Amino acid sequence: MLLDQFSIIVAIGFSGASLALTLFMMWVVQKSEYHLLNWSIGLGLIVAGVAFFGGLVESYHESLLLASFVFLITGFGLLHTGSAEFCSGQSDSQISLAVVILGLLATSAVVALGYSGLGAIAGNIVIGILLALSTHQYWTARKEAPLLMAANATLYLIASASFLACGYALARQGQFVLTARPANWAEDLNSIVVIIGLTGIGGLSLTLHQARVANRHKREAMTDALTGLMNRRAFLQNPMSSVPTGTALVVMDLDHFKRINDRFGHDSGDRVLKAFADLILENIRSGDLAARIGGEEFCILLPNSTQRASATIAEQIRAKIEEMRTPTYAGSIRTTVSGGIAYSRGDESIQSLLIRADEALYEAKADGRNRIKAARLSLVA
Repeated sequence: MLLDQFSIIVAIGFSGASLALTLFMMWVVQKSEYHLLNWSIGLGLIVAGVAFFGGLVESYHESLLLASFVFLITGFGLLHTGSAEFCSGQSDSQISLAVVILGLLATSAVVALGYSGLGAIAGNIVIGILLALSTHQYWTARKEAPLLMAANATLYLIASASFLACGYALARQGQFVLTARPANWAEDLNSIVVIIGLTGIGGLSLTLHQARVANRHKREAMTDALTGLMNRRAFLQNPMSSVPTGTALVVMDLDHFKRINDRFGHDSGDRVLKAFADLILENIRSGDLAARIGGEEFCILLPNSTQRASATIAEQIRAKIEEMRTPTYAGSIRTTVSGGIAYSRGDESIQSLLIRADEALYEAKADGRNRIKAARLSLVA
């Protein structure tokens, strides 16, 4: 090897400690992100385990070997818990805890009986299992960021294989009782894999976390906080420069909404807006887009729709809001809605379609409200 074992252990320690400190400081800033805390504590314990293992280079003692595996198994268990929280939103702590406890009991028991080599085999297998479980977490969540998630899963898998190889090498050589630090081809390979793997996994995990935060901020900037629908900015940034023929745009506005706020209060008005947004989502198709583009003004984009189908959807929403009673602290509220529909001619933008739908909406309001009007076609409820 180009470096001696002690130098590699020192490098692993510094790399792990730096990552642990970075992750902990990130958690201090974002305390709701508990996976960062689990990762940082897990890496800290792994560094402690590596330090104990490094002590075996100078003089072998079973207590140092056992302490090393206790810290390593617990640390990798926390890494798996953090990975599960990051990938699935659930800590999966019961699985991690079960594997860690069983691993610690098995390793400690056989070392206490004098079979330190068998304890090392058990410890390596348990660590390999925990890393394999983390591999599964990233692989099943790869849809979020295919390349980065798959790369992290690959690094976890390689690390898992290297620890399992350490256990295999000891078992194959029949080293069930150790009198010196484990030294074989698998241990040498594992040392290289761990230093590269920890650095790679740490870097990818930080990148994935920052990418998720950036995407979350982008979604928040494009989402109406009250209703959860797209906001006006997101809707008008639709990539379609020319809306294809067969697309309908419906603009709907709650009638006399200011009276609701004045009579029942803004909290009740917000409840009406949220209920109307939910009603829209319940009555449109999966490929349709809904947005809140103003205070009480909503917009629905219906691609691949006929004039009759889009008018039916708009009328269905109008009829249901008329029948609906929205419960609030100030009492039950009834309201109606007016709407305007525009159909794409195949040579206009979203903004152009929105202008024509708005014109139809104004006609509906001028004709008495609680009705749907179509550009160049009147559909009176």
